[in-house]
Amino acid sequence: MKYKNPYSILVLIYAQSSGRVLMLQRQDDPTFWQSVTGSLDENETPRQAVIRELWEEVRLKITENSTALFDCNECVEFEIFPHFRYKYAPNVTYCREHWFLLAVEREFVPQLSEHLAYQWVSAEQAVRMTKSPNNAEAIRKYLLNDTVVATKNYPF
Repeated sequence: MKYKNPYSILVLIYAQSSGRVLMLQRQDDPTFWQSVTGSLDENETPRQAVIRELWEEVRLKITENSTALFDCNECVEFEIFPHFRYKYAPNVTYCREHWFLLAVEREFVPQLSEHLAYQWVSAEQAVRMTKSPNNAEAIRKYLLNDTVVATKNYPF
C-alpha cells in the first residue's frame, strides 16, 4: 500500500463577485465539508500540488504563474483525524499543511470527482460547516479578518 504524504495544501476558493467560499462534501465522511485539499506528490512543490488538486477535485485549470493564486506563505501542523490515519504510514499522526487563496471572478459549477456535493457559502457559514479546525482558522484569518478584507482586491 502506498501511503499518503503528510505534507499537504489547502486552497480557499472565493468568488470576488459574491464574496462566498466554495466548500466540498467528502465522500469518505459525508458530514465533513472542506476547501480543496490534497497531499503533495513526490518531488512536487506546494504550488504544483495546488494546480493539480484544483484540476482533480473541481476541474478548474490554472497556470503555474496565475496571479489569481495567492500563496499565504503559511504552514500549519495539525493532528490527522483518527479515522483518516489508515491512509498514512504507521505512527504518522500529524500533517503539515501549506495555505493558498484562489480568487475567482464569479461562482462556478465545479465538476466533482472526489466529493459528493459542493456549496458556495458565506465565509461565516464555511467556518461553521467545516470539521477541520485549520480550514476554519484559514477562513477566519484570510477571509473574515478586517485587516485582510481590504486585500480582497488582489491584483488578480
